Amino acid sequence: MKCPNCDVPLSMTDRQGIEIDYCPQCRGVWLDRGELDKIIERSAAERSPARPGPAPAPPAHGQSAQYGDYPRHKRRKSLLGDLFDF
Repeated sequence: MKCPNCDVPLSMTDRQGIEIDYCPQCRGVWLDRGELDKIIERSAAERSPARPGPAPAPPAHGQSAQYGDYPRHKRRKSLLGDLFDF
């Protein structure tokens, strides 16, 4: 088979059980039907972790995850607090 770009005969190599055709002149890579799907499946299998990492610890009592280490203060009740939202 010849390279579609430069009309040079393609070389064949085997990478992880997948035959890949490449052009030694323009360095183009040509795949047969289904070979790209095999490459994608194998790379996804290599990237997926065996087990998920541990969950983050919940915030301590009186602390908000949004504000980090700042303690949460309780508001004192007052007559104005009952009438208005502060």
